[in-house]
Amino acid sequence: MNKRMDRSRLNIGAYILQPYARTEAHIRDVADCGIDFIVCMDNDRAALDLFHKYGVGAIVSGIVPGWWGGDGNNAGKLAAWNPMEKYRTAAATFEDHPAIWGIDVGDEPSALDFPYYGRVIDYVNAAFPNQFAYLNLYPNYASVSQNNAEETVNQLGTPTYAEHIQRYCECVPSDYLCYDFYLYSINVTKHYENLCTVADACRNTGRSMWIILQVNSVDPNVWMSENNLRFQAYTSMAFGTENITWGCYTAGWWHNEVLDKEGNKTQQYDKLKKVNAEIRTIGEEYMKYRRVSTHFVGFLGHPDMEAVEQKPVEALSTGIFLDVKAEGGQPLVVGEMVSRGGDGSVALMICAADDPYEKSPKEYAVTFRAPGRSIRVLGGEGYKTVESREDGVYAVSVKSNEGILITAR
Repeated sequence: MNKRMDRSRLNIGAYILQPYARTEAHIRDVADCGIDFIVCMDNDRAALDLFHKYGVGAIVSGIVPGWWGGDGNNAGKLAAWNPMEKYRTAAATFEDHPAIWGIDVGDEPSALDFPYYGRVIDYVNAAFPNQFAYLNLYPNYASVSQNNAEETVNQLGTPTYAEHIQRYCECVPSDYLCYDFYLYSINVTKHYENLCTVADACRNTGRSMWIILQVNSVDPNVWMSENNLRFQAYTSMAFGTENITWGCYTAGWWHNEVLDKEGNKTQQYDKLKKVNAEIRTIGEEYMKYRRVSTHFVGFLGHPDMEAVEQKPVEALSTGIFLDVKAEGGQPLVVGEMVSRGGDGSVALMICAADDPYEKSPKEYAVTFRAPGRSIRVLGGEGYKTVESREDGVYAVSVKSNEGILITAR
């Protein structure tokens, strides 16, 4: 089947393009910002024509019946509210457009609805041959069941988040797993815990990991900084994410979006454009590799490890990369990756994770050894200078929240 999203590349999306931001200039700005697709788009044919002109895809809501898990009160009711006949009627009346990449089938369902969603996604993927069914899941700070499996007034519909993700993988036949996590409305430790759960489930079931992050903010008096964006993106990439979506580009929820309610650029536009360009610079080489594990280096005794079951290490040795650490002991999130092409090359995707709240940004060296290997280090601005020291030690300078990809051939 011809699916229009190029899944061989790291795709970058954004949530919500309101009607006041759908002129040709606005849509050209979306593309210039490094955004590949918009989620929660409606079937606005004039805007979709412009999307196609500028190479932007749309994940369209309202084509098939919608669904949102909300506070959990409607858990387990999807099949009754949206019988399959509604999906068949929608498919029969659908008029295709080359800018429509995906069909939105819902957001944050309960695990009680996963078995029915398995049927829905199978049907939508077959009935819309040029699109894929798009479904997003809760983060791990959604509420869990407190009583028994029959309880429906909870969001996840399972006693734990790990069981929620396991149940999804058992019931829903998608080849990706997408969830939202708004770190600056919760905390870093929950972010790491959520990444561990979802990334391992994706690795174990052969799915790609997609994540929705925040460019806007809960507090109207606080604007997300470039480094806030970097930290979210590069920690996610250290866990192997293949699709990053930002919420929100225009008004959707919360405050301080990329465009204001008159459609004018805010300070977030240039921040997002810069960080997206950095992600893009790393992304082509990054997508030649797949994640096998992720390590917390230099986090011993760190409060961000409170909810994370995985134990941190002082330095990382993988058998090819040896004694990987920050020279000053700063924490690093390190994704261990292997070549998708089977050529024997390996990589580390590293986020300099010492300052997620940008309280005291620093510059320091990451050091490692890789005996007998040819080394390159790619950052958001391009290939970086690698210093060769005594005893085969390499050193590369990084800044707080920066992401780097180290490859060894």
